[in-house]
Amino acid sequence: MNTTDAPRPDVLVVGGGIGGLSAALALTLQGLRVRLYEQAREFGEVGAGLQLAPNCTRILHDYGLLGEVVRLGFLPEHMIMKDALDASELTRVDLKDMERRYGFPYLVTHRSDLHGVLLRGCERAGVELVTGARCVTYENIEGGARVTFADGRSDEAEIVLAADGLHSVARTLLVDDEPVNSAYVAYRGAVPFERVAANDVHEKDVVLYVGPHCHFVQYPLRGGRMFNQVAVFRSPKALAGRDDWGTPDELDRAFEGTCGPVQKGLPSMWRDRWWRMFDREPLTKWVTGRIALLGDAAHPPLQYMAQGAVMAVEDGWVLAQHVGAQLAKRSVRGSGVDWETALAAYEAVRPEHCRRVVLTARSWGELWHHSGTKREQRNAVMRARDTYDYAFMDWVYGPTSLTPDQEPPMYRTIPLDSVRV
Repeated sequence: MNTTDAPRPDVLVVGGGIGGLSAALALTLQGLRVRLYEQAREFGEVGAGLQLAPNCTRILHDYGLLGEVVRLGFLPEHMIMKDALDASELTRVDLKDMERRYGFPYLVTHRSDLHGVLLRGCERAGVELVTGARCVTYENIEGGARVTFADGRSDEAEIVLAADGLHSVARTLLVDDEPVNSAYVAYRGAVPFERVAANDVHEKDVVLYVGPHCHFVQYPLRGGRMFNQVAVFRSPKALAGRDDWGTPDELDRAFEGTCGPVQKGLPSMWRDRWWRMFDREPLTKWVTGRIALLGDAAHPPLQYMAQGAVMAVEDGWVLAQHVGAQLAKRSVRGSGVDWETALAAYEAVRPEHCRRVVLTARSWGELWHHSGTKREQRNAVMRARDTYDYAFMDWVYGPTSLTPDQEPPMYRTIPLDSVRV
């Protein structure tokens, strides 16, 4: 729908990616009237594979969408970490046992498939979807908030959720910062499985090869009919501040000396496009008046924990749970939501959890990319881990916290310098 002539909604969501759609769906399922704006003329997602841990599939089940996501995706049997230089196995996770532990599966899917499931869920629930609308300003007004678009239109509601991504306009209301450049570059490639079947690949597992200043990820998609690969490496040109960073020659040079399975996979990467890896410094404040950040607008992470889309889905679910609690207590004009209380509860729990994920993702990236003695120490630590030890995962894969006291403790770190090799 491309009109704002309909009655004023309770909530405006700006951004039609995974975070915006899932938040719109969550709030609509609570009985609110939600209008979502997307700047593109059509809804869609680019990219390739996406990993969804139990803390996300639990929420998709709550929305009634997990079955469809599973049918379109793939349920791997193991997650395996290998050394990228010699292909030796370092550690693994039994994902069937993980499902028993957390109650919900770890699955992989194409990003566009998850996006499509959420979009169809919004359409069925009655979310008003508006395309071709690029938001340029946000402002608080009496009793709500207003957004203005590049074509001069404006709209208002009791609350505005800004799910407008890494380069969020709404974020500037809270902080004057810029994305943090990691100097790492990602190449992706999702291809028919038959193209890689002879490449010594795992047909039923997520496999991660970690190497000096690089790593390589492989896993099946769409019921095993497709195969997703991601190659990530540190770009010398990016480190030098050059504009021609991440070119295919850098890709090939970064993976020189890696093992046969990685070398066989590299030719299947998309070589006409590549992505710079950014995050931002964590924010403790996500709300200003009736405007709240959500998803990458609040907490863009590096990809090492595969929690970027998951955190965005959690954000909307947490806010909707607090909205539902307020609706159950009140009956007044408008939506009936005590937004000050609901937003305060949202801000009390989500920034701290996401801060931990963003900073842990950085540290995991450092761990994966060690060379020399530190590589050997890392490998020794990983090989000593028991397959069924979930100490590194319980804090993130368990039930999503609604209050600060529910947030579990972090895992105990093992200093690499304490390991003799």
